[in-house]
Amino acid sequence: MAAANGAGLLAGAGLDLVFGDPRRLHPVAGFGSLVQRWERRSYRPSRAAGLRFAAVAVGVPVVAALGVDLVTRRRPLARAVAIAGGTWLVLGGTSLRREANGLAAALIAGDLAAARGRLPRLCGRDPSTLDTSGLARATVESLAENTSDAVVAPLCWGALAGLPGLIGYRAINTLDAMVGHRSARYGTFGTVAARLDDLANLAPARLSAALTVAAAPTVGGSRRATLRTWLRDGHRHPSPNGGQVEAAAAGALGVRLGGRNVYAGRVEQRPQLGTGRRAEPVDIVRAARLSAVVGAATVALTAGHLFTAPARRALLRRAGLRLAGRLAARRGRSR
Repeated sequence: MAAANGAGLLAGAGLDLVFGDPRRLHPVAGFGSLVQRWERRSYRPSRAAGLRFAAVAVGVPVVAALGVDLVTRRRPLARAVAIAGGTWLVLGGTSLRREANGLAAALIAGDLAAARGRLPRLCGRDPSTLDTSGLARATVESLAENTSDAVVAPLCWGALAGLPGLIGYRAINTLDAMVGHRSARYGTFGTVAARLDDLANLAPARLSAALTVAAAPTVGGSRRATLRTWLRDGHRHPSPNGGQVEAAAAGALGVRLGGRNVYAGRVEQRPQLGTGRRAEPVDIVRAARLSAVVGAATVALTAGHLFTAPARRALLRRAGLRLAGRLAARRGRSR
């Protein structure tokens, strides 16, 4: 079963690499539509209503995934297929990089209107007033944050909790995108969804930042400078997780991120991350390459974790037996 879990994770990552997100009838989009209907029925301007909403919207898919996990417990091939399908559906790294590189190509060609038209596929920022550097900064920030959210985090949860981990994480992340932002409607109702997402990404975001430090030389960056920027600026962002990965990306690319952001008429002033130059279109291409390296490293780490699970359990059993033997021997001598 360990081999089935590891092979399924690798196969799912391979499917994402080759095909990206399904262009039609994506299950995550279908889940979002169902959740939207449930939100309209369950909405009340209170945290208690938000808690009930999140419990149902996350609990139902997790229970379904637990059922599949139980059914495939003694069927390695079926387990591998289920994990592969689940991994493919929750990963978004390839489509993320394709969109980012498409926007970069438009900017390099001087087609500002086309680049602005592409930005809403990557983030919710209003592109109408953004110049070339502003679009480049928004795209680099989106690449950094979504590499953690759409690649590193789902793989980590899949390695730790199998199919329920994959599905549960994607459900939480989808809820956060739908109701976890600050607005007149969701300021209270979406609090539970936002906090769940913060908690689910706490460790993955820091792993993503650490892998960014390790991968910095692949885009011409310095590991030391990247680490310094991450540790100095990572906590300055209003998100407890987004700042970690954005600060690390700023250090690796040698650019300055943060600043004024406009979301549907709402203005936010984000703190500066990094001390380099302003972002340029070429930095999007570099950030996409960095994202690919971080994703590949995460696949290797998480698949390795699954493949080596039996060996780790055997080592722990042996260590436990040795410890028990030593304790028994000491008790015998003390008598």
